[in-house]
Amino acid sequence: MTAAPLPRTQDLSEGALGITLLHIERGDLVAGRSSLAQAVAGGVSAGGNASLYHGAPALEFVLGRAGRAGREVRDAVDRVVAVRLAAARRRQVSGDLPHLAEFDLIRGLTGLAALLLMRGTASPLLREVLAYLVSLSQPVRVGSRELPGWWSAVGPAGEQMDGGHGNNGVAHGIAGPLALLSLAAQHDVTVPGQQDAIGAFARWLDVYGCRYWTTHGELSAAEKPEPEPSRPSWCYGEIGIARAQQLAALALGDPVRRRAAEEAIVRALADPACLGRITDASLCHGWVGLVTVARAVATDSSAPDRFVLLVTDLKQRLATGLDRLTKPGFLEGRAGAQLALDGADTTGWTRALLIT
Repeated sequence: MTAAPLPRTQDLSEGALGITLLHIERGDLVAGRSSLAQAVAGGVSAGGNASLYHGAPALEFVLGRAGRAGREVRDAVDRVVAVRLAAARRRQVSGDLPHLAEFDLIRGLTGLAALLLMRGTASPLLREVLAYLVSLSQPVRVGSRELPGWWSAVGPAGEQMDGGHGNNGVAHGIAGPLALLSLAAQHDVTVPGQQDAIGAFARWLDVYGCRYWTTHGELSAAEKPEPEPSRPSWCYGEIGIARAQQLAALALGDPVRRRAAEEAIVRALADPACLGRITDASLCHGWVGLVTVARAVATDSSAPDRFVLLVTDLKQRLATGLDRLTKPGFLEGRAGAQLALDGADTTGWTRALLIT
């Protein structure tokens, strides 16, 4: 007899923690306490699966939106970060290529660094993680091949990929570290080589960001890859990457890159064929994500009025698709959709997406 799977209560993306986040944003602390109790009823992980979206770090993020993250949970998170950082360093010394979960936003050190940055005081541990992310900008040699430092032998679902791949998205790829390093620079938290790394990641995405990921064959090709028709989502698509490029431009003081990023978003949001690839209302890859990113881009744009009608259209599409969301949670469910429809960000919940 197969045991029923445990509910993902302490999971920010789809568990009770994501629902708690909505209650906190709305100021409903009674409902928030109820869903929080459900989230932690079975314990909170501080083990190898702990990340910004699961376990103790996810709990700190949610409690922090209410100003209630205490010393005990922060100490647990610091231990998680230290263990993950030590493992990443050992992997680098060994010469092995990283798994995406080592450095990405959802499972890895980019998400943990985002959490440390939210604390407001730059700790030595945060600077250590930033230095690690900077190190990913240095090429590595595997046999006779020179590869980007974030090149992974396995794919997003853990599948083997012939020659490996370079992931380009915000959720699992190099656009996540780019956004994190850029946001840290805007908060005057820097380490040696950070500006150079921002430039290196941004230039990579100039060439390869038109695809979800880059294969070894594309890396070796004489011509740069052609854009492939794809969903313009936050997690992997053009919208999320363009926001990371805008943040990079702000960190580098590069008006040309800034204009190019904003124009890319305007074009995508005004293109019926592009929008036609969106199939649901979710935050991760649907209308909620587009609304949330577009608002953030407009806030940092020198011409925010260009986005008003685009955001209005997206909100109408989102409202229409809300009832078809079957999940209750944050990234793919109704809680995330309601956060976007409410239109506020008083608690800083969008920081979990690395867009603010």
